[in-house]
This record gives sequence, C-alpha cells and structure tokens, in this order.
Amino acid sequence: MIVRQTRTRSQPHLFINLLLRFSTTESTHPQLATVNPAHLLRVCTILYQQQNSPEPRLHSSLRASEFQLTHEFFLQVCNSFPYSWRPVYRFFEFTQSDPQFRHSYVSFNKMLDVIGRSRNIDLFWGVLHEMGRRRLVNDKSFRIALRTLAGARELNKCVELFHAMNGYGFGYSLGSLNKGVETLCGSRLVDEAKFLVFKLKDWIRPDGVTYRCLIQGFCDVGNLIEGSKMWNLMVDEGFEPEIDAVEKMMETLFKTNRYDEALKLFQAMRFKRMGDLGLSTYRLVIHWMCKRDKVSQAYVVFEEMHKRRIQADNLTLGSLVYGLLARGRVSEAYKVVEGIEKPDISVYHGLIKGLLRLRRASEATQVFREMINRGCEPIMHTYIMLLQGHLGKRGRKGSDPLVNFDTIFVGGLVKAGKLLEATKYVERTMKRGLEVPRFDYNKFLHHYSNEEGVVMFEEVGKKLREVGLVDLADIFQRYGEKMATRDRRRNRAIDS
Repeated sequence: MIVRQTRTRSQPHLFINLLLRFSTTESTHPQLATVNPAHLLRVCTILYQQQNSPEPRLHSSLRASEFQLTHEFFLQVCNSFPYSWRPVYRFFEFTQSDPQFRHSYVSFNKMLDVIGRSRNIDLFWGVLHEMGRRRLVNDKSFRIALRTLAGARELNKCVELFHAMNGYGFGYSLGSLNKGVETLCGSRLVDEAKFLVFKLKDWIRPDGVTYRCLIQGFCDVGNLIEGSKMWNLMVDEGFEPEIDAVEKMMETLFKTNRYDEALKLFQAMRFKRMGDLGLSTYRLVIHWMCKRDKVSQAYVVFEEMHKRRIQADNLTLGSLVYGLLARGRVSEAYKVVEGIEKPDISVYHGLIKGLLRLRRASEATQVFREMINRGCEPIMHTYIMLLQGHLGKRGRKGSDPLVNFDTIFVGGLVKAGKLLEATKYVERTMKRGLEVPRFDYNKFLHHYSNEEGVVMFEEVGKKLREVGLVDLADIFQRYGEKMATRDRRRNRAIDS
C-alpha cells in the first residue's frame, strides 16, 4: 500500500481536498459520529486510486484496510464521491461480499442519486430494477429516478419505470405519481412531467393535486398558455382549482404585466369562492396593487379583509407602507408603522424602500439605525437597497476620489489583475461616450464577507466620515461588524 501511494504522488489535489473538507464537516452530523475519519480517508483513497483495478485486487486492498462496515460508513463514502459513480458502485459490489451487511432504502437511494448525478443511465436503470427485485423502492426512489431520467430526456423510461415497479408488486400509485410530478416541476422539467401524466393516464388517473403541480410548474417557467390549458382541463374533469393554484396563476399574471387579467381572476374568486380567500390571497393582491401605485384599490381590498376579520400580517402592512410612500403620503405611512405592535424586517423594508424612492436616503438610513436599535437584524437585501439609494444603481460619480465610482472600479480591476480590462475602460470613458456599467452590490458584499472585508469596511467607513458621508459610513461599518460577529460564531462552533 505504501508503494502505491508513492507511485501516485502526482494525483490531483482535488480528491484529497474533498476528503479533508468532508472530514472537517463530519462533526456537524451527530448521526454519523461513529465513522472513523482515518478509516474513511483510507478506504476512499483506495477506491479512488484503484477504481479501474480488477475486482479481486480492489477487494483485497479494501479487506486489508481493516475498517468497520456500517450503513453510516457507506453513506459517508457516497458523500465523498457525489458525482463519480465508479468508486461508489465498486464499493457497493464489495459490500455484497459481506453476508452480515444488508442494504436499506437509505443506502440504495444514496447510491442511486450518485449514479444519477454522473449520468450513467444504463447502470442507473439496472440499479433501479435491482431495488425493485429487493423491494427497496420508496417515494424518494421515484423522485430520484424521475428527476434523473427526465433530466437526461429518457421520457419513455420515465413511463416504463411505473410499469416495471408494478411488475415488482408495487402497483400503480397516484401518490408516487404526484410526488414525482412535484419533483419534476420543482426542477423546471414541467414538459416532461406533463408527458408522464398523459402517458400514464390509462393506468393512473390524475387528480386535483396533479393538475395543481402542473399549473404551478408552467407558471414557474413563464408558460401561461400551457398553464391555462391545464387549468381548463382540470375544470373539465370536475376538479376545483385549489387556492394554491389560483394564487400561483394570479402571481404569474401580475409578474407578466397582465394586471387586469389577474384582477379578473381575483374578482371571480370573490364572487364564486369567497370563503376560500385567506390572508395569502389578500396579501398577494395588496402587494401588487401597491407595487403599481394603486393604493386606493389596495385600501379597498384591505378594508374587505378587515371586515372578514382576517388579521393582516406584517408583510401586508409593509406593502401598504411602501404604497403610501410611493404616492408621497409620508405621514400616513408613518402612522401605519406606529400602529404596528411588533414591526419586523418586512415593515422596515417597505419603509426604507419607499423613502429611497422619494430620494430621502438620509431618512431611510435613520430608519435603518432605528431598526437595529429595536433588535431587528438587517439582511443582505437591506444593505443593497441602502447602498443603491446612496450611490445609485450605476455607482457614484464625484470629484472626491474616495467615493468616485470610476476610481474604485478601475482600482478593483487592477487589484484583480485585469489590467487589459482596466485600460479599455479608462480609454473608453475618457471620451465620456460610454455609460457607466451597473454595479453589482450583491456580488460586492458577498465577496467581502470575510476577515479581509471586516478590515476593509472599517477603513472605508473612516474615509467616508472624513468626507462627510456619515450615513454611508454607518452602513459599511455595520456590515463589517456583522461579518466579524459571524466569523466569531463560526470559530466558536468549530472550537466546540
């Protein structure tokens, strides 16, 4: 074994780094605490180095490594090779030689998932049949199988899967079909889900849940035409659309600027199924009305909700606050906020966003300070909104080099080693005929969410105060403090 390690010194460091990363995170899973990291590393190294070796040689090396074969150990091996089927399947074959070890639903599903991710469809199909023969197939197996086969455009195999499992005694299950359709739609494979449902219609009759998943799936991918067809087909077959499907259709209509059609659907629900309308429906309608500055209409809907004794949540009130501010009704917006017993981040976001729309960035920053004082912790979106309000979506221009976007942008390109891009940018902007590109505050904050960023934000805050930009300084310094606190929490978790 020592000789083999010296011969493979030139192997890439990716595999060892992966195992080291795994061994550092192993303690976060108490159910896997019985696995010895040294044994796991040794076994995975053998599997990686000898994955193409003859079976007797590989099995001999694994037996000589002296490890305890358990289900947890098998799962850890699968986690070590998430996209490589060969080491996992070779280890599975080795476990077959141990008469005292029996696989379960969990171990088979884990191996099936790894094989599916590596897109070895022939082996994947064979393992599925083996699971059927051993009667180790559950709903998760169907989810993994359908997601993999549909992703590989093996649509006929998706249909054949249900016939094959019926042959192994599992029967045609509507529950398995619905969970499979839900998985496919969640993976944006809604056309494949529709194909599966219609091909199995003679054996499994779809119900309202099936059509709801299809409607939501087509809405998620922006295909309102197919979503409407599924809606009509569901109604023709005697199923009443569930409120989730109604809300999804309304939301998609709003998002695609078909505001009037969304309101028609809402009015139809008010007329035919008033009792089914709850807080989520009203919240959705009020949110989009306020977003389109239809505050008067939003108040009518809000009053109706109040008459029906449906208590408004903070998300709904936050939308109303933003709508009032967008129309310049600042005093009314503040009255709504003052009437909220426990305002949360959604209320503060509505207030900050509305004030920024009125170009009152300083006042929005004061709301940000008050929000922190009341114990409401800002999130990434809070900082991005405030930075865009102060600096603009395309960055700040000014004579002071400390806060000039051109200086910061070119300096960042040079620091990143992109001298050619920096030179091109300077040459093109010297003529002032080029519009400044949009600055990605999300990436900016994400890339500096580390120890280096903590120091950087402190320095930036000091320099901003020097030029009188106190609000911006507070925002940056607060974000730096948040990152420092997060790193300390991580260090405490590792030490414990």
